[in-house]
Order: sequence, then C-alpha cells, then structure tokens
Amino acid sequence: KSLELAAMGPGASGNSGSTATASHSALGSGVSLHAYDIAVLVVYFVFVIAVGVWSSIRASRGTVGGYFLAGRSMSWWPIGASLMSSNVGSGLFIGLAGTGAAGGLAVGGFEWNATWLLLALGWIFVPVYIAAGVVTMPQYLKKRFGGQRIQVYMSVLSLILYIFTKISTDLFSGALFIQMALGWNLYLSTAILLVVTAVYTITGGLMAVIYTDALQTVIMVGGALVLMFLGFQEVGWYPGLEQRYQQAIPNVTVPNTTCHLPRPDAFHMLRDPVNGDIPWPGLIFGLTVLATWCWCTDQVIVQRSLSAKSLSHAKGGSVLGGYLKVLPMFFIVMPGMISRALYPDEVGCVDPDVCQRICGARVGCSNIAYPRLVMGLMPVGLRGLMVAVIMAALMSSLTSIFNSSSTLFTIDVWQRFRKKATEQELMVVGRVFVVLLAVISILWIPVIQRSNSGQLFIYIQSITSYLAPPITALFLLAIFCKRVTEPGAFWGLLFGLAVGVLRMVLEFCFPAPACGEADRRPAVLKDFHYLYFALLLCGLTALVIVAVSLCTPIPEEKLARLTWWTRHQPSLELEKEAQENTAGTAAVPSGEGPAEAGGAGDPSQGLEQLGAPRRSWGQLLWGWLCGLSGTPEQALSPAEQAALEQKLSSIEEQPLWRSVCDINAVLLLAVNIFLWGYFA
Repeated sequence: KSLELAAMGPGASGNSGSTATASHSALGSGVSLHAYDIAVLVVYFVFVIAVGVWSSIRASRGTVGGYFLAGRSMSWWPIGASLMSSNVGSGLFIGLAGTGAAGGLAVGGFEWNATWLLLALGWIFVPVYIAAGVVTMPQYLKKRFGGQRIQVYMSVLSLILYIFTKISTDLFSGALFIQMALGWNLYLSTAILLVVTAVYTITGGLMAVIYTDALQTVIMVGGALVLMFLGFQEVGWYPGLEQRYQQAIPNVTVPNTTCHLPRPDAFHMLRDPVNGDIPWPGLIFGLTVLATWCWCTDQVIVQRSLSAKSLSHAKGGSVLGGYLKVLPMFFIVMPGMISRALYPDEVGCVDPDVCQRICGARVGCSNIAYPRLVMGLMPVGLRGLMVAVIMAALMSSLTSIFNSSSTLFTIDVWQRFRKKATEQELMVVGRVFVVLLAVISILWIPVIQRSNSGQLFIYIQSITSYLAPPITALFLLAIFCKRVTEPGAFWGLLFGLAVGVLRMVLEFCFPAPACGEADRRPAVLKDFHYLYFALLLCGLTALVIVAVSLCTPIPEEKLARLTWWTRHQPSLELEKEAQENTAGTAAVPSGEGPAEAGGAGDPSQGLEQLGAPRRSWGQLLWGWLCGLSGTPEQALSPAEQAALEQKLSSIEEQPLWRSVCDINAVLLLAVNIFLWGYFA
C-alpha cells in the first residue's frame, strides 16, 4: 500500500481509477504551471509563429518548387538542423529514454549509426536524385523504371506508414508528456499543437518548416542539455550512474524471475549475438538496412537535402546533421537511465498490477522515464522550458511529415489522375491534404491510447523492420545496378511486403509477455530478433528483384542521370520533359479557361486585370494561404524552361567547398568511430 501511495504521488488516495487518471496522478499530481513557466511557453510560441510567418513571406509559395522544395535555395545550416529535428520527435524523446532506462546504452547505437547513413545521403544518394531532377522518391522510381504502378505503390505505402507510425507515435508520446506533467486535456492540447503546426506548414511550405525546425533544434538541444546536467549532478556524474543504475531494483518484484534486475551489460554497446536484447550483428548490419531507408530514401528526410542551393550545401547539411545525431545518446538515453536510477519503483516497475496503476501498461513503465525526470528535477521556469522542448520535438517532426506527405500526395497521386493540373491547383490540393492529415491525426489519438506498449522505441523500430527493408533493397539496386528492370522491382516489392506483413501480423497476434508470464510466442518471434529479420528480408527481396530482372531486357540509353554510374551523363530527357511541362502547364491547354490555366490568352482576363477588381478580405486570406498572387505567372519559353531544369539538376561543385565538405566528413567519422570504440 505504501508503494502504491508513493507511486501515485502526493495527494493520491491509493485507489486506482482509470488508466488516464492513474498515469496523470503518478507524475503530475500537485504540479501546476508557475507564472515563469507560462512566460517561457508564451515566448516560445511567439518565436515559432514569428519565424514561421517571416519564412512564409520570404518563400516562393505559389510554385511547386517553391512550396515543396523551398525554391532549392536553402543553406547547409538550416538543412542540418532540420534533418535533426525532423527525426528527433517527441516519440524519440519518450522512446529512446524509455529503452535506455530498460536496457542501457545499446539503443544509442541507433543514433550513432545514423551518422554513416547521413554521409551516404549527401555523397551517394542526393547527387543521383538531383541529377535525375526529381521532387519525390516515388518520382525517382518512376523515372528509373518507367510505368506508374511502382510510383503509386510507394506513395500510398509511405502515406500509410506516416499516418500510422510516425504521426501516431509522436502524438501519443507528446500528449503523454503534456497530460502527465501538466494535467492538460489530452485532446485539447493535441488539437492546439496540430493547429499551430498545420497553419505555418500550410502557408509557408518547406522553407517555413526548415527555418522553424532550425529554431526548434536550438530549443530542443538547449533544454535537453540542461536536464542532462541536472540529472548527472543528482546521481554523481557517470561513475555514480554506473553504480546506482545497477542497484535500481524496485521494492515489489515478481518471485522466481530476473526481469527486475538491470542488465549486466547495460553499459556496453556491443552485446551477445544470440542472447543480447540488441545483438551486435543486428545493431551494425540489420540496423543499417533500416537506417538506409530512413535517411536515404524516406521523403521526410531526403526532401530537406533536395532543397539545398547546391550539392555542397546538401553535403554540409548532412555533416551538421551527423554531428547533431551524436548528442541524443547523452541528452536522451543517459537521462533515461538516470531516471531509472532515481525512481526504480516507478520507471523500473515489473509487477504487472503495479505497472498498470502507475502508467496504464502491464508490460512496464519505462516510457515515463523522461517525463518523470523532468517533473522530478526541473525547477520552476525550466519546467516550462522542458514542456517547450517536448512541444518543439512534436511540432518539428509533425510539420516535416505534413509537408512531405502533402508533397507525395500532390506530385505522385493527384498528378497521376489530374495530368493537366495547374500549379495553382496543385498548391491548393497540397494545403488541403495537410488539413486532412491533421484531422486524421486527431481521430487516431484514442487508438494510440489503447495500443500503449512497454517500450515505444522498440515498437517503432520493429514495425519499420517489417516494412522498410524491401524499399532499401530496391533503392540500392536502382542506384547501383543498371540491370534491374521494372518487373523485377515491382514483384520484389510485393514479395517483400507479403513476408513483412506476415511477420507483423504474428507480432500483433502474439504480444510480448509481462514479467512472470509464460512466453507462448512462436520461435520465429521469440528467437529471431527483428534486426536479424530486417537483414534477411532485405537480402531475400534483392534476390527476387535480381532474378526477375535477369529475365527481362532493359535499354541502356534510358538510364542517363538515373544511376550512380550515369549521373554525369547529358540527358535529352530533361529538355524533352521541360518542353512538355511548358506546353502542358505554363501555356494554356486547349479547352481550358483562363481561371484554370493562369490567365494567359484570354482578352477578358486582361481587361479584368486592367480594371483592378477589388477583392474581399476572404479572397485575400484564401489567396495568401494558398500562395496565389492573383496575377498570372510569367510563362517561360521552352528554351528558358529547359535551361532552368538543367540548372536545378546540376551536381557541379566548387573545388574548395567540395574539399571542405570531404574533410569535415572524415572528421565526423573519426569522432563516431572513437565513440563506438569507447562504449563498445
């Protein structure tokens, strides 16, 4: 009874109540926002909205390139910051800290592995994407293989993944923190966050998202470092953490089990390949398969690099992002371990009934490690800063997903069925789709609440390992193997999807047991780690793709600027495509009126403009939201359009900046190798 009262916090009566009430009272009972905390939050929101509006005004918001790729005008530093904050959402804060609390340092390898793949993005993948002149990843596959089915398949699969994994886990973890820490209404707080993020994503496009991401990164890193120092001070720095973590055993345990004991290898990165919770071959090789999908082929990440003003700026952004990804081990994973050391009865609970009362999950409460540390250590004022940090993480990842999802839908799905859609129509469709995503996200919250799992990060990674490896195999073969054909790619994707979905269905049908319960899962789940499965699935998919491709011919001349080996070849396709685009979009299509085609070619439209008709406030607001100026865009000639396309697809670099990027990349890898070796 005394344990329950301690877990429930001051003012608790000991009765369990509902899950939400229990989880709230466990962490947030008696906590209220001080005037200083409110002031910090107000300043934060004012800054974010100001930066969003400023970048919206700067952005070219009325064109596809301006809205979805920030006019390809971004510098290296906002790109690097955006790469970091797009990936480190609130789901990563809650999930990484939780898995660190449960198992130790090894989960930090997920972050350090990203450094290598970020450099692969800048030096290998982005040059091919820029040379191909694409906006989305499915668009690249369409150019590489021809046909429509792979493009539509990839677009739909990506949108489903975004809605049901990235958006849902970020919303769940952000709402979990806000509800536990502050007692705010779950739906109201989430709806407000979604409205703020959707507004500047809709109005400003990618430029607004990247600049606000840069601001969010500064807030995230600053606030998390403050909490890290307070936590280390509390436990006696790193030697004190090693000692106190190993002694972090809850008072109530399950008889005849060892699940309450901290792992003896908690402070080692590389663990037993058979019995380890994160085996080292899976951490190095299997994880690389997942990281290649995430950092080199996922629209959310790649879109930032494609917005760079040059290839050197894209490389510089990758290097900065790589340095920033070194930090989460220290300001997320280790604070999660500190939280278990300080609050073993709550964060380290193992008895299913006790865990149910504390956080509403019978399989463990490691997910509450980070918010528990915030509420336990942060003084007045800084608590408001940490709420802002979690909001920054949630909002930056959501805006990135919103913008990239609207890009995928507009370019790869809408244009597929509306081949003659004007730029203005595409702009409106892209913004309306963001609103639709926000609505779906709010409706999905009850489902997320019911699917609360013991370790959120492991849930995210395991689902990814069932769906992403076929995509990784396809992109690697598309870029490096000229012999791969469209039938091989398509049937390889379907095979990989079938095998991955089968494993995922088994995972949901046979959930992991709580402490003390018999493990009734089949051997393919119990003894076959999801990182090993990712490696096997990637290899099998590659074999199917190659086998089918060898049975079908491919013309060599169609691969100019679409593979690593042909990225420097001149392409007649770009000029031909530019002329088609000019004929179909910039000029007036036959049979379409001036309102749809941009106003060129109709005398009545010109007379109406000469008369300067007055527009209502509603029309002005709608025009600003959708980036519509009210005046027709200047139509480019076919030659001008071709020149613009060739400029945007240039991968030339100045020798000085190419050398600067190469040297910094080598330094980054040296730092990364040292860290792996030190903590191995």
